[in-house]
Amino acid sequence: MLSRRVGVQHVETIEDAVQSALMSGLESWKISGPPNNPSAWLFRVAHNNLMTELRQQTGRNRILAGLGPEVLNTAVHAESDSFDAEDPQADLLRMLFLCCDETIPNESQLVVALKTLCGFSIREISIRLFTSEANVYKRFGRALARLKQLPRRDEELTRAEQVARLPAVRTILYLLFTEGHLSSDAEVSIRRELCDEAIRLTSLLAYQGVGKTPETFALLALMHLHAARTSGRQDDSGGLLLLEEQDRSLWDQSGIQTGLEWLSRSAEGDHLSRYHAEAGIAAEHCLASSFQETRWDKIVDYYVLLEKMAPSSTHRLNHAVALAEWRGPAAGLALLESLVPPTWLAGSFQWMAVLADLHRRGGDAEVAKRHRDVALELAPTAAVRTLLKRRLQLESST
Repeated sequence: MLSRRVGVQHVETIEDAVQSALMSGLESWKISGPPNNPSAWLFRVAHNNLMTELRQQTGRNRILAGLGPEVLNTAVHAESDSFDAEDPQADLLRMLFLCCDETIPNESQLVVALKTLCGFSIREISIRLFTSEANVYKRFGRALARLKQLPRRDEELTRAEQVARLPAVRTILYLLFTEGHLSSDAEVSIRRELCDEAIRLTSLLAYQGVGKTPETFALLALMHLHAARTSGRQDDSGGLLLLEEQDRSLWDQSGIQTGLEWLSRSAEGDHLSRYHAEAGIAAEHCLASSFQETRWDKIVDYYVLLEKMAPSSTHRLNHAVALAEWRGPAAGLALLESLVPPTWLAGSFQWMAVLADLHRRGGDAEVAKRHRDVALELAPTAAVRTLLKRRLQLESST
């Protein structure tokens, strides 16, 4: 909301103002208790902090002149409960489109949006984008430098600009949900608030002009179908459960139905996207009455489509896992033998874990152990490490 008021080029100053407001809340609410509307309180304090800082900056006269009196003369009392009828989620969606400026490389668009708007850490971004933290810092710096050069615009992006940036916005929302679905955080395996935020923003996108497309509908279907299974993915202690261990009666049938309805809507038109294929895979898992009755042949078909639409070594790896469930571990290994994995995948816990599992099931215990040891060493969190141990039969399920 603040970036919308004063311009995205001041995003670093805005971040400082917001952090200062959060610190003020931590200090004052301990004494007086939280206000009736904490979000509005934080917005007002951050807004007033920002106006003060902009007035003090070098070249402030030029900055303030560009903002206009309607923005500058809006210092308000922190006790106010009103957001002036502004919609924070709508503003966040607008900011996602602004961050996806065509003059910023795609990788840098993702980094600045995930860090600044979605609250990801540099480490989380590096894991999701399969790159080093140093590269993430570089991309973030380049994106901020470009955002500072953008002129402030009060008008909305044109329809053509929104259409051009829509794929990048969907990618950001997809990554936001993915981090919530299986978090890289060492303390929390599933971050439901991120899943919920991704679903809310994607729903908002699906109901508005340029975002009202079959591809967006498929993305929303994918999110709902995965989110519906969240309650069954953890045991009583919060540990992750394998798909075959999950109590399917805990799955949210209403959420599954919502996902299937969006999947049905996504069938409009002739365009087929990666989100259609991934949602189809999620639907097969949701509709199977048990792990044993999963239609693995259909899932394999979806992975074949997915590899054609969005070639990826990760998709090939998942394809091999599904093929092994359908045709046996030898078939999965044969598929992987045709793949020369990129460095980032060959050195990942996912690659090592799949090789360990398929070799174990194929009867080659020595090779399986070698890959298993590396997979466990590379596991990003304790929860994932425990899950791998059960998958590779080092310990029994709880």
